Amino acid sequence: MFRKVLVANRGEIAVRILGALRRLGIPSVAVYSEADRTAPHVRHAAEAYCIGPAPSAQSYLNIERILDTARRCGADAIHPGYGFLSENASFAQACDAAGITFIGPPASAIRAMGLKTEARILAHRANVPTVPGTSESLTDFAAARQRAAALGYPVMLKAAAGGGGKGMRAVYDESTLEAALRDASSEAESSFRDASVYLEKLIERPRHIEVQIFGDRHGNLIHLGERECSLQRRHQKVIEECPSPFVERHPGLRQRMGAAAIAAAREAGYYNAGTVEFLVDEQANFYFLEMNTRLQVEHPVTEMVTGIDLVEWQLRVASGEPLPLTQDQIEWRGSAVECRVYAEDPDHNFFPSPGLITRYDPPFGPGIRLDSGVQAGYTVPLDYDPMLAKLAAWGSTRDQAIRRLRDAAARFTISGIRTNLAFFLDLLADPDFRAAAIHTGFIAEWLARRARPTPTAQQELIAALAASLATTASAAPAAAASATPSSNGAGSQWRSTGRSTQLR
Repeated sequence: MFRKVLVANRGEIAVRILGALRRLGIPSVAVYSEADRTAPHVRHAAEAYCIGPAPSAQSYLNIERILDTARRCGADAIHPGYGFLSENASFAQACDAAGITFIGPPASAIRAMGLKTEARILAHRANVPTVPGTSESLTDFAAARQRAAALGYPVMLKAAAGGGGKGMRAVYDESTLEAALRDASSEAESSFRDASVYLEKLIERPRHIEVQIFGDRHGNLIHLGERECSLQRRHQKVIEECPSPFVERHPGLRQRMGAAAIAAAREAGYYNAGTVEFLVDEQANFYFLEMNTRLQVEHPVTEMVTGIDLVEWQLRVASGEPLPLTQDQIEWRGSAVECRVYAEDPDHNFFPSPGLITRYDPPFGPGIRLDSGVQAGYTVPLDYDPMLAKLAAWGSTRDQAIRRLRDAAARFTISGIRTNLAFFLDLLADPDFRAAAIHTGFIAEWLARRARPTPTAQQELIAALAASLATTASAAPAAAASATPSSNGAGSQWRSTGRSTQLR
């Protein structure tokens, strides 16, 4: 095992990894930017070092500064967490060159799966089903028009070097293709410094289901089941669960998807933790989407159902140990559901809500897990992703897990900033969600049908006249107000769920 491990990340994932190191008795090192001097992950480590100013490019993405810190403190391994440098092949390669173990897959596998077009070719080579589309980047509008016509509309433009929903545009007919191509390329360039985009046939109302795989350096590869990740907002996951209720209803689907995920990983020469993501249509046909060559944000639900500590496995595999279990020893018990708690304001289009946390009172109870990266007195900076914590619940059934999660969300008090907890209270109570009648566009449709209509000019004039004519009747203003649609748009919908909806 390692002498000392540096955690090249921040927030809840840094705290999570530091906890695993502490349980294994491995000395730990945290790094932090100037904006994170008082962050909890700094306190959780045995040693902590400032690596630069708040901007990520000058701190958490500064490869040389992180490696220099590792050398100076005597760390012989680096865990990148997720985000930042976790899927940076150059960083993995630089660690190897410095004689420091990168706790993750080899640089060659990261590179092979990093470009979506290359990953599609690899998946095809491994006989893994892929969405019909191009295996090369589009060069111009003429090429895009020709390929889109051959595929048949609707189609989806995607950034070749992308992820997280950046550089994606759905196109339903040729009249909007040119503008969509321009916008997708521009967003890809600004997000990934690579304007390349490619085309796929758009699968309408799909499910997004991913398979957790794990490999060691001895050639062993297994899967740990699937996660349902269809609940997304702007292509970003919001709620995840394990197992997928859709897969549970289709005997043999887990085994087929697991075998496909392992085949893709083996083709890439993969080891350590990774996730192969699929789109699944209503007929249970699945198609390779991409591979995330790192630990996933949503890994806790897999841990809760399998009883496996994935970070501990990462550390053991990276140190050269074989996988501790074989495929036939993996078991799944019950169900787990997780929601991502963000510092954002649902009343105002989920705009980030940085600031001082004046009260932080997390819930406890049977089956409840909280992976948190903040505390009372901590100021949430505007410089990074605004996720505060991941709240998850386990139950012997999916319904029990959902009820426990909703109860925990209702008891979770965060003051001083706005959060999306009230949003989850409403979503977790929705009958369609409870029935697992979901797809990747579910939240957008759910928000649209819950939005209160904006009053027309005529309605506002009538309301104003009614109010002026009722000045002598004390009850009239209240009546006029109740007859008038809210001018706050969708914002007021979050104030129907009790004390947690205000979250001041």
